[in-house]
Amino acid sequence: MKVGLQQVFQNHGREVSDGQMVQEEIALGLLAEELGFDELWPVEHHFTDYAALPDNMQYLSYMAARTSRIKLATGAVILPWNQPVRVAEKLSLLDHLCGGRTVFGMGRGLARCEYEGMGVDMAESRERFDEAAPMILAALESGHMDRSDSGHYRQVETEIRPKPLKSFKDRIYAVGMSPDSVVAAGRIGAQVLLFSNRSDEALAEAIAAYRDSYNQNHDGEPPAPRVCDFMYCADSEAAAKEFGEPAIANYFVSVMNHYELLGDHFPKGYKSYQAQAAALQASGKDQACADYVSVQCCGTAEQIVERLAARRAVLGDFELNVAARFGGLNVEQATQSLQRFASGVLPTLRSWN
Repeated sequence: MKVGLQQVFQNHGREVSDGQMVQEEIALGLLAEELGFDELWPVEHHFTDYAALPDNMQYLSYMAARTSRIKLATGAVILPWNQPVRVAEKLSLLDHLCGGRTVFGMGRGLARCEYEGMGVDMAESRERFDEAAPMILAALESGHMDRSDSGHYRQVETEIRPKPLKSFKDRIYAVGMSPDSVVAAGRIGAQVLLFSNRSDEALAEAIAAYRDSYNQNHDGEPPAPRVCDFMYCADSEAAAKEFGEPAIANYFVSVMNHYELLGDHFPKGYKSYQAQAAALQASGKDQACADYVSVQCCGTAEQIVERLAARRAVLGDFELNVAARFGGLNVEQATQSLQRFASGVLPTLRSWN
């Protein structure tokens, strides 16, 4: 079972300087390699305390020189905010810098403030993602961008230099947090990456839709899904309730605020989020936070293993990302949580093959 560290670069409440936050994330990334995690998964987000990492490939280029084994995954590149030819170039260079350890994860983005800051119409997000993804994937295989005379990305035929080191097949992921994004992941042949924000049964429904889309467009078995949890591994159940659960709730409040999940602004292509907003308004913030906390990995190592085993009974085999620093957890707490997870949870997950 592959297990990665999701890095969100959240400076919750600006409790430290941005410079300190960045250095602490670097330290956690280096620790992940030391502890035996399979990948680093830094996000792409802009402009706010929610997650301050505007270029995950730049960060991973730095980590390429600081690490030797761990794979370096974009979690994710938001395609509507990036020119396809630049994405292909930067991925190819990163793969050379790290000796073929790059994993390409992509998404389409949700926050209105980020779309506005980038000068991109949020209503075009689905069209832009669906146009950019195959352009980038084809360029990574062929070594050149094909000509395109229509759509959002006009492109002359252009060579990618340095040439891609090797094929990116079997190391491509796409975030699937809405029904149409799940279908899009299957259509382009990527592994789907979901964040744990609902019951295992609801995740299973999304994964079934992904597999249907994959089977309609590709031969062979769909690859295993990957699920990301906001994790706190404590030395006691009481400590998990005192430190982990409030941090996860804090993080979910930041999600609701950053994405305006209680708003009514969602344009075309975001119908499912409008329905989610209505459900959140009906349940209220307190219940929504409690529901979110209940589906994450928070507890002792034994409790986390039990939680993931229950998910596996519903989903079948899956891959896992865990975020460790978020919602006000300091770097010491995140470090100890990762160490407990590595010693008490990872060995069991490795046996699930």
